[in-house]
Amino acid sequence: MNPTLIIVPTYNERENLPRMVEKLLSLPVAVDVLVVDDNSPDGTGKLADELAARHSQVHVLHRTEKNGLGRAYIAGFKWALAKNYEFIFEMDCDFSHDPAEIPNFLKAAEKNDLVLGSRYSNGVRVVNWPLKRLILSRSAGIYVWLVTGMPFSDPTGGYKCFRRRALSALHLDAIECYGYGFQIELTNKLWRDGFKVAEVPITFADRTAGQSKMAGNIINEAFWLVWRLWLQNGCRRWPRKKA
Repeated sequence: MNPTLIIVPTYNERENLPRMVEKLLSLPVAVDVLVVDDNSPDGTGKLADELAARHSQVHVLHRTEKNGLGRAYIAGFKWALAKNYEFIFEMDCDFSHDPAEIPNFLKAAEKNDLVLGSRYSNGVRVVNWPLKRLILSRSAGIYVWLVTGMPFSDPTGGYKCFRRRALSALHLDAIECYGYGFQIELTNKLWRDGFKVAEVPITFADRTAGQSKMAGNIINEAFWLVWRLWLQNGCRRWPRKKA
């Protein structure tokens, strides 16, 4: 077993999964891969089992239905903690997150508890996104900062590396959001409790295969979430403890 686990949630990612696994297993750092499949009707789960049969570093967790990205990650987090992994990643399967960035995350994780991949650190690094979605994403980050005080350029991003000690400190069954607000909630809970959070710049490229899972209810969920997080932090815009 390697100390690093990459959690890859899938729903209809048959076109992308074999290439993603190949890229991850060819990295200059050794990693294990956990595919969390939400009963994909296109056969992604069966394909994941075939990949696991060929590669000892690949594991599969099957869920019975698609009920939120956050729930898929929580299932993966619990699996990772039970297996005693030290570095646990969130990563999309559609190549919007470049696997080649993983060594940079691991280097930053040596001195931090949570490492965020930022599309907006020292400039904008987004490829093939329509202007409307870019504005929405950047505005969301500013909105999160204004309400919660979190000083991160990209709090809604889904490319992350957790140290085991940080992930263990979260009450996973008490997480409120399961859409993209899930990313904001996890970062906020760790930041306000004094864990060290860092950002590393990444380049984000929109998917070229498969279909996006973005929906309007996800945006609405995240909009109200930040106010709840602010209230939970005692209406403070700074951590409860010194990092």
